Amino acid sequence: MGKLLGYARVSSVGQDLAVQREALKEAGVHVVFEEKATGTKRDGREELGKVLHILGRDDALVVTRLDRLGRSLKDLADISHEIEKAGANLKVLEQPVDTSTSAGRAFFGMLAVFAAFETDIRRERQAEGIVKAKRAGVYGGGVRRIDRAQVRALQEEGSGPSAIANKLGISRRQVYRILAEEASDRGRA
Repeated sequence: MGKLLGYARVSSVGQDLAVQREALKEAGVHVVFEEKATGTKRDGREELGKVLHILGRDDALVVTRLDRLGRSLKDLADISHEIEKAGANLKVLEQPVDTSTSAGRAFFGMLAVFAAFETDIRRERQAEGIVKAKRAGVYGGGVRRIDRAQVRALQEEGSGPSAIANKLGISRRQVYRILAEEASDRGRA
């Protein structure tokens, strides 16, 4: 038997990994890769990339629930393929998934489909809620957090995008976007 490598993930910075960490420890996992990132896409999940990279023959990647690993069917299938290619297995503590067995592989496939279905349903409900809120006139998008007048004033004083970004604690990309919006608005007037 190879190493047991754990992976714990929560979707946002405000959430806590303690419950997952404890469950993985109780399962005999000594090394846990942790991150706070969305599970709906693979981008930005460096810790997942690291653990998949070091998996070797007969190792097991251990997670508490399948949705901690991913939420889209394609993503779960890709991750499963990487685990299999490494000669390793996947073990899910709260669900009877152990890809070292035929039954575990079958159950993994079924759970992956349901995880993707759940994500799709959540998106549909969210979209329906936004449409309803817009009809009621109570939805206007996110709150603007950057003072556009301040960006404009700094530019008029001769500051470049990098200086503006540094002074306001925002990214240059945000500065460029605001300046482009301003130019577009002036062009329409």
